[in-house]
Amino acid sequence: MRTNTGGRLKRLEPHLSGGTFMLTYGDGVAPVQLHDLLAFHKSHGRLATVTAVRPPARFGGLIFKGDAVTEFQEKPQIGEGWINGGFMVFEPGVFRYLSGGDDDSLESDMLTRLAADGQLMAWRHGEFWQCMDTLRELRLLEQLWASGAAPWKLWP
Repeated sequence: MRTNTGGRLKRLEPHLSGGTFMLTYGDGVAPVQLHDLLAFHKSHGRLATVTAVRPPARFGGLIFKGDAVTEFQEKPQIGEGWINGGFMVFEPGVFRYLSGGDDDSLESDMLTRLAADGQLMAWRHGEFWQCMDTLRELRLLEQLWASGAAPWKLWP
């Protein structure tokens, strides 16, 4: 059975409904300071925070009013260039934005609705970020790691 990203998250609700939780897609690397991301999330009192990054324009985009996300656009061709970097913080109330169906999308269902309701904020990460969606990206990341110049490596 195939289940989309939102459907998978909804299935975890019994395990995540006790408080704030973090989620990542797992296909991007960045030196994200998780303590700073969490502190930002706790400071604004909204249901959700995404980490905004500036990669190539082939990913979903965020439209801002201050630090509030007013709109989530999947793979825009124009805009200010910030995208969801895949490091997110949520409150259990986000589960109300998912129907529980296998077709639920984290991006086009939950994040879009959260933005429309003023419940999605963005923590801007202006440092290195790279996804690993293609063989070319995998090779790039492997070269950075082998060279000892991996910007996402936070420990010796």
